[in-house]
Amino acid sequence: MSRLGTLGARLYRGEVGYDFVGKRKIWYGISILITITAILGLAVRGLNMGIEFSGGAVFTTPTTSVSAEDARRTAQDASGHTAIVQKLGNHSLRVQVSELTTDQSRKTQEALAKKLDVSTDKVNTDIVGPSWGDEIANKAWTGLGVFMILVVIYLAIAFEWRMALAALIALIHDLTITVGVYALVGFEVTPGTVIGLLTILGYSLYDTVVVFDGLKESSKDITKQTRFTYSEIANRSLNGTLVRSINTTVVALLPVAGLLFIGGGFLGAGMLNDISLALFVGLAAGAYSSIFIATPLVADLKERDPQMKALAKRVRARRAADAAKAEQGAVQDEAAESAEADEDDEPQDASPAGVVGQRDRSAGRGRGGRGRTSGKRR
Repeated sequence: MSRLGTLGARLYRGEVGYDFVGKRKIWYGISILITITAILGLAVRGLNMGIEFSGGAVFTTPTTSVSAEDARRTAQDASGHTAIVQKLGNHSLRVQVSELTTDQSRKTQEALAKKLDVSTDKVNTDIVGPSWGDEIANKAWTGLGVFMILVVIYLAIAFEWRMALAALIALIHDLTITVGVYALVGFEVTPGTVIGLLTILGYSLYDTVVVFDGLKESSKDITKQTRFTYSEIANRSLNGTLVRSINTTVVALLPVAGLLFIGGGFLGAGMLNDISLALFVGLAAGAYSSIFIATPLVADLKERDPQMKALAKRVRARRAADAAKAEQGAVQDEAAESAEADEDDEPQDASPAGVVGQRDRSAGRGRGGRGRTSGKRR
């Protein structure tokens, strides 16, 4: 078994573990800081809405040696609006200009064709009205709202309302961070971005539901024991699924990172950035929230329940009694060891030596008497 597999088995059995729930205030502080940064970025910089939402025109050029900067200046001079230029993989250019009328689109197309020294029909033009983007945005918001309502109802039925509330907060946390990163990075928001945001909702809930399922099983008949509090059982369940969550997230992030950094960055397929950035940030935020937000939040809410408060009181009382017994046993052991040491240091019985001395003295007296008798004879 690999070292990671061995660690996972030890975490599952509770032999080792990290106190995620006990240090929840640290994670809450980090999450609040990240969320505030995302909201500030969204408020200050705003989202770079694509033409699908704001309306405008997209010009796709044939293969050219003209730089993206030259094409951008040409499009801006002709249209009078800000232009965004992306290099495509076949050395062509994608020029996007928002809020263009039909006449402005035709002038911009002619200016680009002249700059590239090609005929006008070689520059492909797509004009998008803002009403289509509004329709997509409204449907996306509707889908998001319906999804969240159904998720809350399902989790409340399958688990309990506290877990449903914690999962909803973690989900909003993930979406806020993802949208804030889009604002800070300045990536364009397109229908692909909306698809990515809707996709990460399921991934964000996956690890959370796995942990909640393990917690539900571990907390059955929890009030009939006095060994662990609810927070401690929640932490054991979280540690038991930790390696699984990490493995699942890493496997999901690797192909998305390939799309974002290699496909969108290195190879220049800028259109891949729309969906890949949302997926990458959303997956990472979802793994973080399931470990550091959802489960500790459930423990916080559950510990306010009167039954859990009574359980925590009984657990503390039992541990205090066990500690007192252990301390008393240690004192008794120390006393027994001290008594044994005193017995070892006690002197041996001296009566045999006294008897020998008495015998020696008797023998001396006998010899002395004989000597005196001998003297009288002289």
